[in-house]
Amino acid sequence: MKIVIGNKRYSSWSLRGWLALKQSGLPFDEVVLPMDTAEWARAKTNPALLPSGTVPVLWDGDTAVWESLAIIDWLADRVGASRYWPNDMAARALARSMAAEMHSGFAPLRQHCPMNTGRIYPAFKLTPAVERDIGRIDALWREALQLSGGPFLFGSFGAADIMFAPVVTRFRTYDVVPSDMADAYVACLLQHAFMVEWYEGAALESWRLDRIEY
Repeated sequence: MKIVIGNKRYSSWSLRGWLALKQSGLPFDEVVLPMDTAEWARAKTNPALLPSGTVPVLWDGDTAVWESLAIIDWLADRVGASRYWPNDMAARALARSMAAEMHSGFAPLRQHCPMNTGRIYPAFKLTPAVERDIGRIDALWREALQLSGGPFLFGSFGAADIMFAPVVTRFRTYDVVPSDMADAYVACLLQHAFMVEWYEGAALESWRLDRIEY
């Protein structure tokens, strides 16, 4: 298997696909394309590498899978759904709903607080729309954690955590202070071995995007 991703410092979608592949336990290679470069521009027009012109893309042999939830579903079919989703049907319904809401929603948070694993901005000024997104995310996390008992959203690390992982990085970068329960979850996810490995890889990158570095 091979996954094509963007900069680890900035690419939130890449983080999700990469985490999903790590969670599968299957061996894989990774191809990192530095964003906003000539290499990036060429890759976006090469369907043999990026069929959708976006990252991440999982290549399983000759089969390409893009979009985070599609990658999770493909890998769940390969290694078993229980590695990603709760076994309990009600919990699984909540987990899938949360993952889908994260996939399609929270545009103000995405736009105002782009992912940047290399920076922390104390007391960053948040817009009312971003604060509403944060409140909604906090409420979702608390609902899942109260249901499961933690430490991850549905007990063990899974698809919901993968989908919200970029938000966790944003909470750290932009000095967001959620509820105590959500704050403990943020700390727990950042300490997960996969997240530590991602941050270490991001720290080794030399590329910088001025449009994201405030």
